[in-house]
Amino acid sequence: MLTAKTQQALNDQLNAELQAYYTYLSMSAYFEDQNLKGFAAWMRNHSNEEMMHAMKIYDFINERRGRVQLQTIPQPRIEWESALEAFEDALKHEQHVTHLINQLVELSMQENDYATHSFLQWFVDEQVEEEAVVDDVIQDLRRVGDYGPGLFLLDRELGGGQAQPGSALA
Repeated sequence: MLTAKTQQALNDQLNAELQAYYTYLSMSAYFEDQNLKGFAAWMRNHSNEEMMHAMKIYDFINERRGRVQLQTIPQPRIEWESALEAFEDALKHEQHVTHLINQLVELSMQENDYATHSFLQWFVDEQVEEEAVVDDVIQDLRRVGDYGPGLFLLDRELGGGQAQPGSALA
């Protein structure tokens, strides 16, 4: 069974993961509007990963005989000045989620909740990967700058190297 404190913290994390889902989906919509289909596909895929993270927490709360309590999700940002700014926002968001996960791990140790501590180790590892993947794109965007052909190639790479539906190359 979960303590009330751990249950609340896990519900807060569930909300943070749902907010991440919403944020990345909003970024995907922004890139769709900019006709950067590869960036849009990358963000949409990432939003789906965030939903999977949320559902892992949802299921864990239920497995531990806790009560899932869904919360309001704030409207995400919808405009950015550039792809670089959007990805920098994504990195800030990932760093925030990492901080929240670290706080949860600390709480699980304080509560002597070894099952929750074990469960959270997957998220600790996942956040290292999440931050690195987003930072890799940021570094590529900084190298490319405003150079159109470079942005085009990066868009293709993020879309899996294939022409995206609706593009002139499809």
